[in-house]
Amino acid sequence: MPQSLAQVTLVVREYDEAIAFFRDKLGFELAEDRPLGNGKRWVIVKPAGHGARLLLAQASTPEEIRSVGNQTGGRVFLFLYTDDFWHDYQAMQSRGVHFLEAPREEPYGTVCVFEDLYGNKWDLLMRAIEIHPA
Repeated sequence: MPQSLAQVTLVVREYDEAIAFFRDKLGFELAEDRPLGNGKRWVIVKPAGHGARLLLAQASTPEEIRSVGNQTGGRVFLFLYTDDFWHDYQAMQSRGVHFLEAPREEPYGTVCVFEDLYGNKWDLLMRAIEIHPA
C-alpha cells in the first residue's frame, strides 16, 4: 500500500503570528483554522501546490515552550522545494525572510538556508535531480 508523509507538527508561540509569517512571508495558504475549545485551534498551512502540510500547534507546556524555534537541535528542520529558486528566494528576501547564507549550488540542486520566525532552520531547495528513497 502506498504511503506518503502528509503533515508535520510545528510547535509555535502563538497561532496568529505563525499564520501571518507563513502566509505573508513564505506565501503559504491557510488551509484550515478551526477552534477546538479551551483556546486550542486546528491550524494547517501549506505551500502553494502540493506536498506536506504544517499543523501549527501553540505551545502550552514548559517543555513545548522550550522547543519553539529549536525542534531539531539546531539542524535544518524542513525543506521547502521550489521549481523557481531565484524567484522564490528574491520574493522571500523582499518580504523580510532571514537567510543565513548566500545561495549555493550543490550536486543535488540550488539551496539556501533560512529561518522561520522562531529560528527553526529551513532549506529553500530547487532540486537538480530527482531524489528517491532507497
